[in-house]
Amino acid sequence: MASEFDLEIPRAGTLSVKYEGRGAYFGSDDVIPLWIADMDFAAPSAITQALSERAAHPIYGYTLCPDSLYEALIAWMKKRHGWEIRQEWILLSPGVVPSLHAAVMAFTRPGDPVVIQPPVYHPFFTAVTVPGRRLALNPLRLEQGRYRMDCEGLERRAAEGARLMILCSPHNPVGRVWSREELEEVLRIADRYGMTVLSDEIHHDLIYPGYRHTPLAALADNPPNVLTAVAPSKTFNIPGLGLSALIVPDAGLRRALREIYALFHIGASTPFGITAFEAAYREGEGWLERLLPYLAETRDFVADFLGRHAPAIRPIPPEGTYLVWLDCRALGMSDAALKQFFVHEARVGMNPGITFGDAGSGFMRLNIGAPRRIIAEALERIAGAL
Repeated sequence: MASEFDLEIPRAGTLSVKYEGRGAYFGSDDVIPLWIADMDFAAPSAITQALSERAAHPIYGYTLCPDSLYEALIAWMKKRHGWEIRQEWILLSPGVVPSLHAAVMAFTRPGDPVVIQPPVYHPFFTAVTVPGRRLALNPLRLEQGRYRMDCEGLERRAAEGARLMILCSPHNPVGRVWSREELEEVLRIADRYGMTVLSDEIHHDLIYPGYRHTPLAALADNPPNVLTAVAPSKTFNIPGLGLSALIVPDAGLRRALREIYALFHIGASTPFGITAFEAAYREGEGWLERLLPYLAETRDFVADFLGRHAPAIRPIPPEGTYLVWLDCRALGMSDAALKQFFVHEARVGMNPGITFGDAGSGFMRLNIGAPRRIIAEALERIAGAL
């Protein structure tokens, strides 16, 4: 029986980066675009309706954030993740990446080391290097087909003077949903060495059966050294509307962040971002509950297809996110040759693993947030090219 997520919605003419940015990124428009992390699914109808009602008023001026927006996020975090947060903890910004930059500038000085764990979302690197800080790399370990944190390495980085860690939870691109025990070890290390942790949890609602996301900050009664970045953008496919939240229980950290926000005039005043944010968290749960089984079936379909038709490409089973990390090392190609192969021979546009750091060499990132027929066609192209 057809699902609402099987509907193929043309995106030509919408200035979509995913589609109309293909030529610039891949050097070819003749690829199925399964790269940048937005989905090809219609957003929940409640969001579309709320935006239409707001658009009906013909003045789109600077807009205040209503208490009801904060209340919607607070209720969502309590119901979906068992974490009780307070309105005064919440700082709004145009996106998670600006929040990463703000945290690096607020809590470190030029030349200070900042821990990241590659292969990881590539803006983590620039959030550290652009403001003149130093990367303290603590690569993940791939053991028996599953990535793990190197906690001994993390402790060494902290002992060597790192005052900030940027954690990706769930992890993009490898799809790990960190266990409670792993997160408790991160907290132990952070507490011992006075290290602040910014936990990017933007994918926290996209969790597959058998796994559970635990907000890092929820593991401590009043975490003085943890900041949590969340947004409805990945969950409800509204990344172009640009509004996120940074949850910061500690008043001192909030003051430091507000100083950086004021320096760069970071704020949230777009009427459509505010409208969609609240509608998503208030009325989007039913849509999400339908989306998750669809994504899980697609994830399993990808693993089955590659196992039967392209066994040299081994997917690392994601525990969360709509991103599948493909181990292509058995193909014996360089990173440049891999990109060439997928773009010009298979005609499938994915993110090369090397863009997530040297630890991603030999891998590709596949976005499965699309109607399954499109995913199937992409896989058939890959198998045919091989």
